[in-house]
Amino acid sequence: MGTGQKSNSYLVKAAGPALDKFKYEIANELNIDLSKVQGGYWGYMATRDTGAIGGNMVRRMIEAAERTLAEQTIADVKAGFQAGLQSQPQVSQNNQFKF
Repeated sequence: MGTGQKSNSYLVKAAGPALDKFKYEIANELNIDLSKVQGGYWGYMATRDTGAIGGNMVRRMIEAAERTLAEQTIADVKAGFQAGLQSQPQVSQNNQFKF
């Protein structure tokens, strides 16, 4: 890490607030007491709790990415199938294929 950049900095700066909101949503869903979080500092939280929050965040992000990839793949297959149907060879009167 000789670049001078913190290891926990965001690659996309605009994602910071969304990820913070997501973190609090996950913590609430897991019924984790957030009274020890002071000014955005989570250092007083138990490692088990913060690990559970981070793990669930990663699990949900992976699920969302998999869902997006699956939807994109389905859309690509449909488009390819439709393109294939539109370019079907036609049979002429003398049973020769025309492309």
